[in-house]
Amino acid sequence: MELTTVWFLLVAVLFTGYFILEGFDFGVGALLPVLGRDDRERRVMLNTIGPVWDGNEVWIITAGGAMFAAFPEWYATLFSGFYLPLLLILLALIVRAVAFEYRHKRPEKQWKQRWDLAIIIGSVVPAILWGVAFANIVRGVPLDADHEYVGGLFTLLNPYGLLGGLTTAALFLTHGAVFIALKTNGEIRDRAGTLAFRSGLVTIVIAGSFLAWTLAIRGNTLSTVFAVGAALALVGAVLAAKARREGWAFLGTAITIALAVATLFATLFPNVMPSTLDPAGTLTTANAASTPYTLKIMTWVAVIFTPIVLLYQGWTYWVFRKRISVANIPPL
Repeated sequence: MELTTVWFLLVAVLFTGYFILEGFDFGVGALLPVLGRDDRERRVMLNTIGPVWDGNEVWIITAGGAMFAAFPEWYATLFSGFYLPLLLILLALIVRAVAFEYRHKRPEKQWKQRWDLAIIIGSVVPAILWGVAFANIVRGVPLDADHEYVGGLFTLLNPYGLLGGLTTAALFLTHGAVFIALKTNGEIRDRAGTLAFRSGLVTIVIAGSFLAWTLAIRGNTLSTVFAVGAALALVGAVLAAKARREGWAFLGTAITIALAVATLFATLFPNVMPSTLDPAGTLTTANAASTPYTLKIMTWVAVIFTPIVLLYQGWTYWVFRKRISVANIPPL
């Protein structure tokens, strides 16, 4: 297997890990006003992701770094052409991170409500915009012969792109609800389980429509297999949520996200950013890649350090695996 293909797969894996892990972070943050009926319940929700949310964000930093080093032409075109959506995602993540750190600094109700709003916005905006961005990458964007993006912001806000945004938002909401049910006890667990089932039914319709449209645009045999697998995993997750089998439900939503991302990357390959203007402007794993020597060095670095990072993050989740409830949250 060529190193360009290996690094295309590694970039896909990094984005998959990011969407699975940060996906339930976004879902928890977005559901803060829905499931948290008072301050202590909202603190329970935030504490479910408190030990892991910043570690989950490392995946997108690594994915961006891998793109920059392995496919500099792809990185340059993507981050210049999608500048405004990606900037909004970055600002939302910054606001959300600040809110996590400052929410507990003062006891006033209004102070906490403002930071709660920041967490909600900082969770919803990226959840939608990541879907819009990836949908447009798959659909194709106007690139000239020099691989330069010649469209505008509204070029990205097409029906397919917006449906992609709704899909990721719905998936992350369901994923987050299942995670809350998995990590909590008491009334909040019951409400989260009920919500996970109901939102899952809506997600089946939205995500199913998006995957079907994706296959109609650029589908192939492999992407069709992944899409069918994602649909089956989502149905299984919803049924597990209804039966209050939170562990199986979480596994189902995680597999759904993984296979949905795999569908998009399988649909793309060997392209990394198709052009809707001129086939000569399409970026591929070949014309967007770094030199073979650079890819070789990067591969050795990845082989050495990736297992260490995975072991450390897995250990973190193991340490903080227990459920929590309002009883564990002292009143302020």
